[in-house]
Amino acid sequence: MLFLNLHFHGLVIDEIFWGLWLVPLALLVYRSRFLPRFLGVWLALAAFAWLILSLTGVLLPQYYDKVFSYSQPAIFGEIAFMLWLVIKGARPPALDAVAKNLDAHR
Repeated sequence: MLFLNLHFHGLVIDEIFWGLWLVPLALLVYRSRFLPRFLGVWLALAAFAWLILSLTGVLLPQYYDKVFSYSQPAIFGEIAFMLWLVIKGARPPALDAVAKNLDAHR
């Protein structure tokens, strides 16, 4: 049981990093014009869901399972992001639009 408990606490610590890496990814997706903004928002929600889940695992482990079940819709943002990239892909703007934007900024 000691090793099972250690394994659980190790995963809780991992979840902190799973949430932290999603913050810059969500910001990049939100600011980019290649992907829809709702994916960036959903990734940000997933980041906060992982962080809340990990804090619950550290501070209130008896509520971990309940928080995990409530956080699943937010965590599915990562899966939605992956599926969007696989199915639709990132669509770069047309070269004419890029050239017009460069001329407008000069």
